[in-house]
Amino acid sequence: MSELPNTDDARREAGMRTRREVLGDAHVDRAVANTTPFTEGFQDFITRVAWGDVWQRPELSRRDRSLMTLSITIALRHWDEFALHVRAAKNNGLTDEEIGAAIQHAAVYAGVPAANHAYKVAGPILDELRGG
Repeated sequence: MSELPNTDDARREAGMRTRREVLGDAHVDRAVANTTPFTEGFQDFITRVAWGDVWQRPELSRRDRSLMTLSITIALRHWDEFALHVRAAKNNGLTDEEIGAAIQHAAVYAGVPAANHAYKVAGPILDELRGG
């Protein structure tokens, strides 16, 4: 097991690497290009803390983290973030069927309307990623 990053610079570097691996270069490049003086502190925060600290922890795999993130974004109805993490879940090895199962499971705990909308958001993204 590797040691967790223990300085802000190390978390920033690890976070940017993980962020790119999970979300893809195109998304991260857009986020970086759209950073303004107003948002730069927040971009640094999510890179260091979310991606450079939490996503680095060894207790959960990236695959597990993706399942959790899908579920949480469905429950909170954060649809833009959910769409982003459907793509991330594919990058982290989840199948279309597993993403569908996660959405159906969320219906029990987050509500059928949220799951219904999640299917509407995820479907076109999964079609696009399959080349359809």
